[in-house]
Amino acid sequence: MDNLALNLELNHSIKSGVMRLTLTNFRNYPFLKINAQLCPIIITGENGTGKTNILEAISFLTPGKGLRGARLADVKRICPIANESEYAPTEIALNTWAVSSTIARGEEEFDIGTAVEKSIKDSSYERRIVKIDDTKISSQSELGKYFSAIWLTPQMDRLFRGGSQPRRSFLDRLVYAFDLEHAKRTANFEHLYKEWFQLIKSGIKDNHWLASLEENMASLGVAIAAARREQIAKLNTFIEHEPDDIFPSVRLELDGLIEKMLNEKPALEVEDFYKNSLKDQRKNVLYNDNIDGINRTDFKVFYRKKHMPAELCSTGEQKSLLVSIILAQAKSQTLHQGFAPVLLLDEVVAHLDDIKREALLEKIRDLNLQAWITSTNPELFQSLKNDALFFEVKNNQIVQK
Repeated sequence: MDNLALNLELNHSIKSGVMRLTLTNFRNYPFLKINAQLCPIIITGENGTGKTNILEAISFLTPGKGLRGARLADVKRICPIANESEYAPTEIALNTWAVSSTIARGEEEFDIGTAVEKSIKDSSYERRIVKIDDTKISSQSELGKYFSAIWLTPQMDRLFRGGSQPRRSFLDRLVYAFDLEHAKRTANFEHLYKEWFQLIKSGIKDNHWLASLEENMASLGVAIAAARREQIAKLNTFIEHEPDDIFPSVRLELDGLIEKMLNEKPALEVEDFYKNSLKDQRKNVLYNDNIDGINRTDFKVFYRKKHMPAELCSTGEQKSLLVSIILAQAKSQTLHQGFAPVLLLDEVVAHLDDIKREALLEKIRDLNLQAWITSTNPELFQSLKNDALFFEVKNNQIVQK
């Protein structure tokens, strides 16, 4: 047994995952409770029955806006009003939505819940709150100490062919697992950038205010760029030394000015450059918002064997490249963090041939990962019939098969 296999086997004793999941007024579910185990979870049902909604609920146990990137108000349950009209109107649940869970990590268990809370001063304002063992936490980044999840969705099939923002978000989620402060930094940078942008657009020429924002943005931006570079280097090294036997080997790169400068210059010098660059680009905001910086960095993926960028690969190859990255992240995280992430795989077997589909299922089983996998066809998962839990979603309810 090689060192990687041995180390992974030793870490198998530290399993992690969702043992109980309860949804209230979440998407199409008025109420739903699932008792799970630390094994693959196969969720099947017709299109539109709410399979993806279950995965989205789990994704809200991590920092951020979940796997859809949805607004809080959009997650609240919407259902048709019962009447005989062909064009029945819809109603939105009056109560706020909530997700609660019991998370296992090794021999420990934690209760994690998240919900929407209305402001006392302004009832139209909502924010997401998180509790761990009934204690409200001040920062969502704390969730990373207890739970980690990586997801693949059908929307990500276009990840390599669209704009750079979804690719940055995908990379940042990989960074979260190793750097708990990264989520807070990216959120703070986004907030500062919007404030800076609106201040300039409004014509308020307060140099002291702008300079203060630019200094904070530069400091946060360089820290974000450094964390991304570190994660890329970690995964590239891991993939190079431990290439997958079925899925294609990838090479990952960052295409961004600040990241490239960090290859050659100390962080403080790059911060000064970034701060001055933001000041110089103030006038550009009046004409466009294409301001260079870490919010324009692109995450590039290459099919190593073919020396081909991912955007030029076939749809099936792109899916396989994403699976390669996810598997490398899961293995690397298990070794470095001591517990594996939960995989949320929405219709993942689409565009995978029979060999790659079975290889993926075998790797999930062999790595002892908890993976929540959705599909319309339960027959595709027969090889896991003795190692997985099977559920069917129908009429806003879920039944174990």
